[in-house]
Amino acid sequence: MMAVSGRRLFLALATLIFTLDQITKAAATAWLAPRDAVTLIPGFLDLAYVRNPGAVFGLFRTLVDPWRSLILTLVPLLALALVIAMALRTPPTRLRVQGALGLILGGALGNLLDRLRLGIVVDFIGVHVGRYHWPNFNAADSAICIGVGLLVLDMWRSTGES
Repeated sequence: MMAVSGRRLFLALATLIFTLDQITKAAATAWLAPRDAVTLIPGFLDLAYVRNPGAVFGLFRTLVDPWRSLILTLVPLLALALVIAMALRTPPTRLRVQGALGLILGGALGNLLDRLRLGIVVDFIGVHVGRYHWPNFNAADSAICIGVGLLVLDMWRSTGES
């Protein structure tokens, strides 16, 4: 069995997440945009097309242009540079970190492409718990959150080992 290289994992996950994100957003745009929300699990999960002019979970959506466009394009570009630099500086044997960075890169690229191409990000997953409704999100947002969570877990475990 061939050992998995961290760099390959980084690139594979980034590519997979970017592709999955773009496919699901295209499907949401085609099938959900012209209709009301589609309930998958009553009172918990639905699919509804949302054009998000802000950042993840709708942050900064009320900021006016040109500031919103400038901030929401430059900050992700800086984050992408940071993620790539971290991946290059992280030893390939640290698979959890390389995988986490791949998830973040793929998600960030997916949302950045939306912003550059459409001026908004397509969100379509809605989660409800009781009367609380979490802002709609997409596959890229999920990958970014999971990647950040894995990085935090890795830092926590590394701190516990030293």
